[in-house]
Amino acid sequence: MSQIIIYLLIGLFAGIISGLFGVGGAVIMIPALIYICGFSQQTAQGTSLMLMLPPIGLLAVIEYYKRGHVNIKAAIFICLAFFIGAYLGAKGAVNLPTQTLRKFFACFLMYISVRMFFVK
Repeated sequence: MSQIIIYLLIGLFAGIISGLFGVGGAVIMIPALIYICGFSQQTAQGTSLMLMLPPIGLLAVIEYYKRGHVNIKAAIFICLAFFIGAYLGAKGAVNLPTQTLRKFFACFLMYISVRMFFVK
């Protein structure tokens, strides 16, 4: 059960960041699945594609799935929370001044980049 809560929190946070900054949720989900859930890079990517399957990645996710790199349970729960989080993030973004939002976005990208580069 606690694993489902973690998946929901990842989805909610990724949705909020996606709605707030207009970035793909994978920017959050892939590092979270690796560092919080212990997924391999391939399984994190395959699971991320699975939850975004309808709009972007049917052929890609089939390849990841065939090789055992998709966690369907994680994809379902993250997707549900991502849906809600994206709405909440978008509501926040449209109420922020443009310059403030741009600075938050830049800081967010730098943080993710540094973390992915230096954390094992």
